[in-house]
Amino acid sequence: MTTQLYTDADEAVAGIQDGSTVLVGGFGMAGMPVSLIDALIRQGATDLTVVSNNAGNGDTGLAALLAKGRVRKVICSFPRQADSWVFDNLYRAGKIQLEVVPQGNLAERLRAAGAGIGAFFCPTGAGTLLAEGKEVREIDGRTHVLEYPISGDVALIGAHRADRMGNLVYRKTARNFGPVMATAAATVIAQVQEVVETGAIDPETVVTPGIYVDRVVQVVDHA
Repeated sequence: MTTQLYTDADEAVAGIQDGSTVLVGGFGMAGMPVSLIDALIRQGATDLTVVSNNAGNGDTGLAALLAKGRVRKVICSFPRQADSWVFDNLYRAGKIQLEVVPQGNLAERLRAAGAGIGAFFCPTGAGTLLAEGKEVREIDGRTHVLEYPISGDVALIGAHRADRMGNLVYRKTARNFGPVMATAAATVIAQVQEVVETGAIDPETVVTPGIYVDRVVQVVDHA
């Protein structure tokens, strides 16, 4: 596998098709690939399903994509925050669909997709509205809910540094969803602040191996 290096975010997101499922990294704005999302807005793909930890902050990044009407459905853990007015208004107007997934389940469903796991049982959500219509099973005296993997056509992730082979390292909470999303999508596009020569990153610190990463674009204006 060869990771392609780009200097232009618009070129990096070329080819994303209408109707795609797009995994968007970030923990709030930490690790949010804002430049890639802005490029996706310019690219024009629509009728998207977006999988992310939350449903956008303020008017930038993911919120800007939602405001353009490009997203049909959001799968996330935290759709409502103090600054999530874009999603809130769209949802109340019936203009966007929502699937709420507990945060741990979201991470594990993404991880399962990358690991080739067909499904798994988890106690989180048992006995709540989130378990309605799902298979349940008693395991060790506790009710568990059957959950299925979440995979994506594309993952847009934000990392701190990449080498020329696409190996990635992250900073702090920017690491929360990027690594599992990188294993769960057919095409992985990473936005980084710095690209270094192969060998310049200590292999012990690599979080996402380059074999998972298809495209890297260096962007210095977003953390």
